[in-house]
Amino acid sequence: MKTFDVVVVGGGPAGATAAAELARDGFSVLLLDRAGRTKPCGGAIPPRLVTDFAIPESLIVARATSARMVSPSERQIDMPIVGGYIGMVDREHFDEWLRERAAASGALRREGTFEALERDVDGVAVVRYRQRDRSASGPANAPSTQVPDGTPGRIRARMVIGADGARSEVAKQAIEGAERGRCVFAYHEILRMPASQDGASARCEVHYRGRLSPDFYGWVFPHGDTVSVGTGSADKGFSLRSAVGELRRSVALAGAETLRREGAPLPMKPLPRWDNGRDVLLVGDAAGVVAPASGEGIYYAMVSAQMAAGAAAKALRTGNGRALGAARREFMRAHGRVFWVLGVMQWFWYSSDRRRERFVSMCRDPDVQQLTFDAYMHKRLVRKRPMAHLRIFFKDLAHLLGLVHA
Repeated sequence: MKTFDVVVVGGGPAGATAAAELARDGFSVLLLDRAGRTKPCGGAIPPRLVTDFAIPESLIVARATSARMVSPSERQIDMPIVGGYIGMVDREHFDEWLRERAAASGALRREGTFEALERDVDGVAVVRYRQRDRSASGPANAPSTQVPDGTPGRIRARMVIGADGARSEVAKQAIEGAERGRCVFAYHEILRMPASQDGASARCEVHYRGRLSPDFYGWVFPHGDTVSVGTGSADKGFSLRSAVGELRRSVALAGAETLRREGAPLPMKPLPRWDNGRDVLLVGDAAGVVAPASGEGIYYAMVSAQMAAGAAAKALRTGNGRALGAARREFMRAHGRVFWVLGVMQWFWYSSDRRRERFVSMCRDPDVQQLTFDAYMHKRLVRKRPMAHLRIFFKDLAHLLGLVHA
């Protein structure tokens, strides 16, 4: 078996970013990805991600310049995005571009499904997987240069990065307490955008209604000539497909052509531990870095991967596995407070339609709108307008006490 410095399990935004960072840093990297699957995702990315990670403009299929918040009573609040936008990407092409960039940086790509993490006689990690014949998904006359589907493979790794999503198999096998991570389930349908709805191509819609989700929200996000309509919930008895059908009817998309349907679990909060103190480290959904309330994950996945790559590089160079713990500490220092605030917001405001109605009502406030999008675009709590924060506090208090009408 060949020994790699790093084997990255999972080729989504987190895995591909970690692989690219470590390959550019001079390490030998193998990126193991289970091909043929697109994750259900609204595809929203902030301008900061485009800048920080050098994403080409061609990958942005739509730019939303406003957001529409829809309350349980169907009240609509339009929030213009001043001085910025919400970028939309198609995960099928966005993820593949990131994997290609990792390969161009020096990482070796291999398609296969992770099965187990083992140890060689000298204690080095061994990744066991089932290989996939890439030619099977190519042109019919393409020569097969790969091994047949299902062929078992084993590879040694000085470091393993688990980027295999929520309910990560790498995490279950290597990280203490990972099995206690809680998830919600997200489901969406990709539709062809009707010509009659061209005006919706620059607007994100967020629908807060218990019939669409008892603990999250429904969304309608533009993707150029297509649109993502979806919802999510931690309630296992809730019918996500029926809710999406209702949402489609309410936004006049019931008759739109359905191109594909996708569902997947999403983590509810960062895991308390991302590493085994030796040679395994988690990133992205596997580490639980999806923002509460908003469900935003792409930016946080790529940031966690960047931080993990730095920690893994230090551990590899020093031989000190305790260096891996720096990835989670750095991430929580930068974003932990935002995650906590969003978690409290989701717990309180999403708990009933009565509270959802008041929450949407608050979104009419210009201070709320400006601070919300400043925080979204810059990925930090904005402190430069203390009086605006004070005004929002008293307005929130008035809503909580029922002193104002929703």
